[in-house]
Amino acid sequence: MNATPEENSDSSDQVAELLRNVVVVLVDPQGALNIGSVCRAMMNFGFGELRLVAPQVDYLGDEGRRMAVKAAPLLEGARQYADLAAALADCSLALGTTRRFGKYREDFLHPHEAASYLLPQAVKGRVALVFGREDHGLYTAELDLCQRFITIPTRDELPSMNLAQAVSLCLYAVAQEAAANAGLQRAGRKLASHRELESLYAHMRRSLLAIGFLDPQNPDHILHTFRRIFGRAGLNPREVKILHGMMRSIDWVDSERRRREGEGSDD
Repeated sequence: MNATPEENSDSSDQVAELLRNVVVVLVDPQGALNIGSVCRAMMNFGFGELRLVAPQVDYLGDEGRRMAVKAAPLLEGARQYADLAAALADCSLALGTTRRFGKYREDFLHPHEAASYLLPQAVKGRVALVFGREDHGLYTAELDLCQRFITIPTRDELPSMNLAQAVSLCLYAVAQEAAANAGLQRAGRKLASHRELESLYAHMRRSLLAIGFLDPQNPDHILHTFRRIFGRAGLNPREVKILHGMMRSIDWVDSERRRREGEGSDD
């Protein structure tokens, strides 16, 4: 049975609502042509919010507008941020793209898998797709702010992709997934916000350094692993509060130990 016009309209509205919650973030973009092309791709697939972290070029000039074509209003409305943390402050989930593999870069999602992972959270609030520099991509410290990683499988002869092309592939995958799942319900698991997660990681850093669990010369070595573990788990606000409580208990035990050691030294 074919869908009625009213059903098709409802489905389109649901897809549009989902995609409104997916923001595209470009970190230190260096080319106006690429930024304009990203805007065009965003409009092609129904995305409406672009965030630029410290853009290195005048993207509102002729080159950017020429590539954006009818997406010029989206280009003009792009919001600028000083750093990635500020750009992600209102997002409950961020997926960062990378082509490099290594100790802190593992458990990758392909674009269609990322779309399936991302959209259930877009039902409940803002989520982000984060893309790095044309020449160096995202640094490890920036990937730390993302819960999961996306990689696009390419041939070894030329593994890196043009920024705008990579964005287009990811947006296409998300748009297709949104169209296939227009009836996603709002019930379900709500993830902790970016601010809540960063507050937890800062608390963990202080507490675990204080008890000697982290190497003072390289505390991020283990913290990278915690970020990956909790990123895969998808912590909700209640779970973050429980982990804060555990850290506070560690803080208290450590302070009592230090107090007793201080009293002992006075004898």
